[in-house]
Amino acid sequence: MRSEATKTIRLALPIIIGELAQMSLHLIDAAMVGAISYKQLAAAALVLNTLNIPFVFGIGITISVSQMVSMAHGRRDGQLVSHYFFNGFCLCAVSAILISLLLVFGRNVLYHLGQDPEVVVLALPFMKLMGLSIIPMLLFMTLKQFTDGLEFTRTAMMLSLIGLPINIFLNWVLIYGNLGFPRLELLGAGWATLITRTLIFIILGLVILKHTTFKRYVMVAKSQWKIKGQTLKELLHIGIPSSLQMGMEAGAFAVSGIIIGTLGAVSQASHQIALSCASFTFMASMGLAQAGSIRVSNAFGRMDFKMISKIGNTTLITALFYGIFCAVAFTVFRFQLPKFFNTNKEVLELASTLLLFAAVFQISDSTQAIGAGLLRGIKDVKVPTILVAISYWVIGLPVGYVLAFQFKMGASGMWLGLITGLTLASVFLVIRFLKMSKRNLVAQ
Repeated sequence: MRSEATKTIRLALPIIIGELAQMSLHLIDAAMVGAISYKQLAAAALVLNTLNIPFVFGIGITISVSQMVSMAHGRRDGQLVSHYFFNGFCLCAVSAILISLLLVFGRNVLYHLGQDPEVVVLALPFMKLMGLSIIPMLLFMTLKQFTDGLEFTRTAMMLSLIGLPINIFLNWVLIYGNLGFPRLELLGAGWATLITRTLIFIILGLVILKHTTFKRYVMVAKSQWKIKGQTLKELLHIGIPSSLQMGMEAGAFAVSGIIIGTLGAVSQASHQIALSCASFTFMASMGLAQAGSIRVSNAFGRMDFKMISKIGNTTLITALFYGIFCAVAFTVFRFQLPKFFNTNKEVLELASTLLLFAAVFQISDSTQAIGAGLLRGIKDVKVPTILVAISYWVIGLPVGYVLAFQFKMGASGMWLGLITGLTLASVFLVIRFLKMSKRNLVAQ
């Protein structure tokens, strides 16, 4: 059992490092913009919360690439791997363009969310740039899912790490107006993100096309790089439920952020600080979930249900220990972490309280991500999507709203609602995987 956990962690580490690097881009943006004013930070939070739902929907579509590529790889069918990759890339490219257009031309929705008017004015041009940057980011994610599905997880990791210093330098130049450039403040962070995401997408694309590691999949392009309706249907069978699952979770956090924003800029900025910290630790859970999903999908391609059970159980135990570690860290450092983002006394005080709530849901947040990933690996996506919808939208968000406004608990009430939703999702998804795993093993 320990050896299986080690294999999953070894596969997950580059994914986790890459995810943390991507998340660091947002944290760096928040910290560098927050140094100007808390209203700039609130504007960044408003945009990120608003675009998070469609962006995560796009990420869910890209996940179908790694699942189908991994399954074909488990069958040792290189031509099928190439075929799934090409169709997946085309599907994700169309999705990326549609999502980007929706965000760019629909950005005036920010006027109708009950937010601080000054925050909205700051947010609108930033929203346009972040909407455009969705295209190179989702295309990069698609290429990343292809390499991850083949268990070459270090490729995208290296590019994500390279992107960090590039983004920091561009932020320094464009946000603060250094080296003779105009001081663009929040808009500068948007330009830096767009440029960085475009660069790493182009470089990863060139690596796949030119490197010998991927040569066997590119060589068969003439016969396999053809769009096929049945293949797109298979990808969407995984992609749409995955998108809905991730979108509903991200949507719950995004909607809670927008609701909290109606309480004022201080609440919005505090929420963003606590959410940024929680999102950072969640990237490790996502990496573990994807590694577990890839390994389970590979075993599913071979119909090895005993291995699926073993991989799943060890990954869940690993997630449990990780969640406990994060909960302790948030509790111990709840007063220090907010200081990296802002110096406003009211913001720091509320953010430290919200970090306590974030500590409480670390275990359920980690285990629900693993549960969802393992179920995707065995192509069980429809029922989990319903379970996630019930957890977040039927129970979690309504509970949070009632506590926030009826019981006058404010931002803390919304976070208690999120804890409720995450805990229920964790219990439902883990039980579902254990049940499905046992059923398949008995059948075999």
